[in-house]
Amino acid sequence: MNWLQAWDVAAFRFINRACACSLLDGLMPFCSANQFFFPALVLLGGLLVWKGGARGRVCVVMLVVLVGIVDNLVVGQLKELFSRPRPFLVVPDVRELVGRGGSYSMPSAHAANWCAGLMVAWFYFARSAWVMAPLALLVSFSRVYLGVHYPSDILGGWLVGATIGGVGVLMLDGLWQWLGSRWFPLWWRSMPSLKHPQFSGDPLSPRPGLEPIRNPPKVMDQQWRRLGYLIIGLVLLARLAYLAAPIIELSEDEAYQWLWSKHLDLSYYSKPPMIAYAQFLGTHVWGDNAFGVRFLAPIISALVALMVLNFLSHEVNARTGLWTVLAATAAPMMAAGSILMTIDPLSVLFWTAGMIAGWKAVQIGGRTRDWVWVGLWAGLGFLSKYTALFQWLSFAMVFAFWPTSRRHLRRPGPWVALLVNLICALPVIFWNARHGWVTVHHLQDRAGLNELWHPTMRFFVDFTLAETALLNPCFFVGVLWSIGVAWRFRERQHLHFYLLCMGLPVLLIYWLYTFRARVQPNWIAPAITPLFCLMMICAEARLRAGAAWVRPWLIFSLGLGLPVVVLLHDTNLINKIARRPLPARMDPLARVRGWAASSQVVAKEREALLAEGKRVFIIGDHYGTTGLLSFYLPEAKAGVPDKPLVYYQRSETPENQFYFWRDYRDRRGENAIYVQQTKEAQAPPARLQAEFSSITDLGMRDVVYRGKVLHRLQLFACRDLR
Repeated sequence: MNWLQAWDVAAFRFINRACACSLLDGLMPFCSANQFFFPALVLLGGLLVWKGGARGRVCVVMLVVLVGIVDNLVVGQLKELFSRPRPFLVVPDVRELVGRGGSYSMPSAHAANWCAGLMVAWFYFARSAWVMAPLALLVSFSRVYLGVHYPSDILGGWLVGATIGGVGVLMLDGLWQWLGSRWFPLWWRSMPSLKHPQFSGDPLSPRPGLEPIRNPPKVMDQQWRRLGYLIIGLVLLARLAYLAAPIIELSEDEAYQWLWSKHLDLSYYSKPPMIAYAQFLGTHVWGDNAFGVRFLAPIISALVALMVLNFLSHEVNARTGLWTVLAATAAPMMAAGSILMTIDPLSVLFWTAGMIAGWKAVQIGGRTRDWVWVGLWAGLGFLSKYTALFQWLSFAMVFAFWPTSRRHLRRPGPWVALLVNLICALPVIFWNARHGWVTVHHLQDRAGLNELWHPTMRFFVDFTLAETALLNPCFFVGVLWSIGVAWRFRERQHLHFYLLCMGLPVLLIYWLYTFRARVQPNWIAPAITPLFCLMMICAEARLRAGAAWVRPWLIFSLGLGLPVVVLLHDTNLINKIARRPLPARMDPLARVRGWAASSQVVAKEREALLAEGKRVFIIGDHYGTTGLLSFYLPEAKAGVPDKPLVYYQRSETPENQFYFWRDYRDRRGENAIYVQQTKEAQAPPARLQAEFSSITDLGMRDVVYRGKVLHRLQLFACRDLR
């Protein structure tokens, strides 16, 4: 091994130093990474899809899947396994012509990706090797020349890429032979091989050794539904794998509500209790880590997708259900709700369940037990988010404009549902009765009902633009179009109108409220599922009527939304593609990065203050700061909930949930570090100065992530709590 390592270093020095010249110094960085690579790749992929027929389309899919597996799953794990430092860290006098990577060295991701791409392209277009092989060699050589990889890293990358690229095509083809013939017989008969893809004519024509297809429309509908199940399962696994990877950290609300899960109660200052119990379940199974906190988010998203797929398969057809699931996957807001464990996933889950149960209940044959389910889902929705009460406005709209549904008002069903909802709400009512109805006062203040109304258009424009972007511009326009269609034909298309009622009140209420105050885009989350269902039902009807625009619109919408969703999961990919990092102020993941590093900054100052001989605790200026420090400081996490180390600043009136928990008044005589997030230096709050004998400004601390400042902290040393 020593001889091999010596050879490896000698070969590295020869390429990195002995081969150096001005021509290669200019060419190699361009070969390794340039701003033209990704646009050229997209253009080439588009040409293959457009002009390459079945072979070109399958080739593109294989490239995306197999190179994605190499780059995102295999190489990163192998780097961590071998933990080999980059050559510029251990070899003296390395010529460094590009920036230093933050990952380990073995194997080379560039070499693995290019070799995997080479193998896949060779399977489908053998002559492509004359172009792909020289390019793969050139890129691999550049990584050694630039001083970021050893030659053995390149060989390891080639081995990984060739194995996964070559074996992967054969394995996926074998999987299609086994699974396709059973689950997707019509599509399998049309294209029986992924290795040699070509359409083989009418799938219903007699084939030697194959039984004829009976009832093709039913079989086709079953295929769409099974494809939906398969996609939902694969997306769920991908999301769980994403959460298991250290790509993002907790958000402020998640960390704050994690503390709630350590103080289980009937309700909380600003929100109902369901989120605390959901996080308690996740962390009880997986431990107090980010994966445990977020574990239920992708599970809930998959459950909602399954409910929508089955509901629309029964009421319309499975293809419409699959389209709706894909549309939700390509909407950034829904994708975020499948990763972040806040109150929104729970709210959407129970709103959707109540919507589906309600459709059965409002039918002519609807029974009281159907309404009991409506009341139960509405009650659980109320325990998740107070917006659930708006669903009763949706049912009121159904009764007002759908005459045949009003007969239920003369029956016990709707009133039993309201009673069940009220019973579910009792924990929140009891908790608020014990605490002076603090939640009611909080919501009243947040809604600005104590202030005069000054009409403005600024919030309306901001809200509209935000929803357009977060719901996918194509789908946002599609939702507005489907609302008009459903309202126009409300007397004939009862399902269309019912879905309209389930979504429009929430959207309209918050849209109108923007004339008074700012509305957060995620507040309409429960309305998105019914409105997306309505949109896809209307699109399916237009497709059946012969409209030629439906398929291109859907393909373009998914092609626009899915890449954006992928980039939003890891904005570092933007740097890889554009060769320019996204500024921190524009990075949507800035709010879920840098908190562990922030905690280390605070811990360092606390250690310095501990040297004075007194115990030191920490005070946060915001509930989010307090929650994040409690989660990411090991000694603070260990003390939750009985022996807290991090506190929110003490106040005389409730400002958040910390008011109802143990504060730091029993730490008299101790010192503290006060932490506040701020862009510019500010004086500490007056009430803090009154609590301590002296306060020293320790200055600003920048929390840097990949060369950009994500957070700015101002720290104060507070001595001798009075």
